[in-house]
Amino acid sequence: MLILLNKPFRVLTQFTSTDGKASLKDYVHAPRMYPAGRLDYDSEGLVLLTDEDALQTRLADPRWKVAKTYFVQVEGNATEQMLDPLRRGVELNDGLTRPAEAAIVAEPHWLWPRDPPIRFRQAIPTSWISLAIREGRNRQVRRMTAAAGLPTLRLIRWSVGPWTLEGLAPGDSRAVDQAQIRAFLAEKNFSV
Repeated sequence: MLILLNKPFRVLTQFTSTDGKASLKDYVHAPRMYPAGRLDYDSEGLVLLTDEDALQTRLADPRWKVAKTYFVQVEGNATEQMLDPLRRGVELNDGLTRPAEAAIVAEPHWLWPRDPPIRFRQAIPTSWISLAIREGRNRQVRRMTAAAGLPTLRLIRWSVGPWTLEGLAPGDSRAVDQAQIRAFLAEKNFSV
């Protein structure tokens, strides 16, 4: 089984919380399901939940290079030159990242308001980029944009593999058809 969830801002990507923070259990009833990968507490967007080990491995293990696409509001005016290092790979304290697909984009038309909103500073502009990565290091997108001189203000995961947030408001979820899951697992001769 696979469930898509639009994780709201300031929600833990786990089903338990020992310090009173909101967690997945506040948004979806999914016994014996686990997140396939992480999404930081202060990030928003698509989280995939599954109870199938093979699917969990195919989605989360970096050797399968499943693309994860993010829309990122950054501080400053992004330029093509600033995105070039992201496209080549950025040296972080835990090594060189794989090359990312990076583009300057308009603010997404489907964007929902965030509570609380990002900090607004009149003298410092913001811009939006899309970033697709095929690995999942801790806070990787935030560290990559910072290394490119574009600190992240808001981070929304739009897609993981073939699945997107389309039609999901924050906190909403939906199950994926089993045929779609089988087709995904059949790609690249993944054996279960």
